[in-house]
Amino acid sequence: MRWVAIGLLVGIVWICAPVALGAEGPTFDCAKAKGTVEETICGDEYLSALDGQLDELFKKALEAAGDDSQKLLRTEQRGWIKGRDECWKAKGEDSPIFFTESWKTVDVRNCVKTSYVFRISELQVTYDFAHSRGPFAYACEEDSAGGIDATFFKTDPPTVLLERESKKVIAWMVTTGSGSRYEGQNVTFWAKGAEASVTWFDVELRCMIPSK
Repeated sequence: MRWVAIGLLVGIVWICAPVALGAEGPTFDCAKAKGTVEETICGDEYLSALDGQLDELFKKALEAAGDDSQKLLRTEQRGWIKGRDECWKAKGEDSPIFFTESWKTVDVRNCVKTSYVFRISELQVTYDFAHSRGPFAYACEEDSAGGIDATFFKTDPPTVLLERESKKVIAWMVTTGSGSRYEGQNVTFWAKGAEASVTWFDVELRCMIPSK
């Protein structure tokens, strides 16, 4: 399984419209495009606009990060670009690219698109650029860590920021038959009403928002 580095809120469904595109792109010179991914972006108006939108959001994040965190943010962005450029490897069902446990792409264009929308939503969550609800405190059975806090963000796709002890993980909503399932790196969060089933790295938890 190859990973690329990169709502529903207690009875309320958030349906997100497609990413609003206004910025022109791409932000690099298409005359000097290198590789399948950059060539794909240059030849696609939607992907080019996503590149422009991400660039604007990244600059906004740099301002919000402050001097102490800007170096780390730039390093993360370079890592994201490297991961995006791996999308050339998406060549059908025999060589899918996985973004989460079940969210996969099997062609270059969709892989590039997913890379952008995931990175955009990640920055929106990290720097609180999107409308949010929460945090909601979930108490978990036999959990010495004291439970999980969940903040739901109206991004596209919808996201949840999960906090347990000192660790924070972003998870993205995936399609399910019932409830609201979010998946992130080594984390799943499946909410049904006030209850949630959680996989937190190697720990399985059953959690609930305590009634008042």
